[in-house]
Amino acid sequence: MPSEEKLPEKKRIALVAHDGCKEDLAEWAAYNRAELAKHTLFGTGGTGALIAKETGLRVRRFLSGPLGGDQQIGAAIATNVIDILIFFWDPLQPQPHDPDVKALLRLAVLHNIPTASNRATADFLISSDLMRSEYARKVPDILRRLQEEREEWEDDDD
Repeated sequence: MPSEEKLPEKKRIALVAHDGCKEDLAEWAAYNRAELAKHTLFGTGGTGALIAKETGLRVRRFLSGPLGGDQQIGAAIATNVIDILIFFWDPLQPQPHDPDVKALLRLAVLHNIPTASNRATADFLISSDLMRSEYARKVPDILRRLQEEREEWEDDDD
């Protein structure tokens, strides 16, 4: 049975974009500057720097994606440091760090983090009334699931 995790009124938002989408995300962030200013922002290296420059907002930066930034954001999601992921990814451009991208998106889904992978979804997400209030997010009981799997493995050994 899932438990609940309260997302605060002031959300912690990760902003990530592949090279071909950085300008689009920066433009989106500038357009939504007033709303983003109410929240705590994180970003991978180059994306975070570009958004800070274009908007004047403070963006706490991780490493660039290919250097481990995607993994750092994934770890921040797994440890409840990130509440929302806005990741404009380029489906037409192969990425050398594609396994890291896939792992990041898997963690966002596993931890039931609101995730936008394109501008239209980001628009819907940021304009939602839920952005401006607390939200009880259902999270999987991962420890229980691991214990059940462990017991299943032990049963297989008998």
